[in-house]
Amino acid sequence: MTSTTLDERIAKPRLLDRLIVRPEIGALLGAVVVFLFFTLVTDQFFSGSGVATWLDDASTLGIMAVAVSLLMIGGEFDLSAGVMTASTALVTATLATQAGWNVWLALLASLVFALAVGAFNGWLVLRTGLPSFIVTLGTFLALQGLNLGVTRLVTGTVQVSGMRATDGYESAGFVFASTVDIGGTAFQISIVWWIGFALVAAWLLVRTRLGNWVFAVGGSAPSARAVGVPVVRTKIMLFMTTALAAWLVGSINILRFASVQANQGIGLEFQYIIAAVIGGCLLTGGFGSALGAAIGALIFGMARQGIVFARWDSDWFMLFLGVMLLSAVLVNNAFRRRAERVRR
Repeated sequence: MTSTTLDERIAKPRLLDRLIVRPEIGALLGAVVVFLFFTLVTDQFFSGSGVATWLDDASTLGIMAVAVSLLMIGGEFDLSAGVMTASTALVTATLATQAGWNVWLALLASLVFALAVGAFNGWLVLRTGLPSFIVTLGTFLALQGLNLGVTRLVTGTVQVSGMRATDGYESAGFVFASTVDIGGTAFQISIVWWIGFALVAAWLLVRTRLGNWVFAVGGSAPSARAVGVPVVRTKIMLFMTTALAAWLVGSINILRFASVQANQGIGLEFQYIIAAVIGGCLLTGGFGSALGAAIGALIFGMARQGIVFARWDSDWFMLFLGVMLLSAVLVNNAFRRRAERVRR
């Protein structure tokens, strides 16, 4: 009798090996732990209103975290992402309340503004060869100054309000700031935007040629360029995607709250990066997951609101962030090494 050995190239991989190669698996396990913990510690956490609260908290952060994760996989950072959410909201609000524009036209103008800034960031990074950290830090400072200076010049204050009285507010508010009733509980439409954005980003990343380009330019731009990947176009598009997400979040915020402060969004860029890292992205690029970033934002929302429901001091949230960030980096490196061994 002769024995035959199954060719390893056609052997079906084990379930554990298939899970290990997924960058988001660590974040998923972390989300389960956080969910179970606060469900046991508090009564309100798993109630209808509790779920709606922490999903709402995670939604806008999740939209930005997904976009930032794509950029990080592509090997770049955008420190202007947080202040950009305020900039787009201010453009929309100023044009609608001060210039009398229809809200939809104001939203279109703020979208063009956001995409132009994103394209400029990408072009400047690639044209000069400077680290994106430095370039977008400059953009962050410039936008912060513009937000404060222009808002004070136009309104005499650092706030723009009065959106509810503008033409087109009701229809735009329905799209960006309405609620969906599920089981008698109102869930913000921003949750739907978050889930949809994450699913589209995940599909583009793992199912399309564009996704292959993103991983390639993040892993090694010279190697990607050598095999025909349009490095410049891909990276500029990633910066524009981050700007698009900032516009979406800014639109949701201005239409939901009907006012915006000129200093809003400052500091949030680090939360976006942390959520992406918790979700499986490496700071070195070339590895990560859009769904993982969405799960990272979910962990943020559950922890932040869970601490409130448990009536703990909110300062503990910062400790949680530090522990989660360090744990995520260690876990992500371990999973990446294991994944590389599995793929060999």
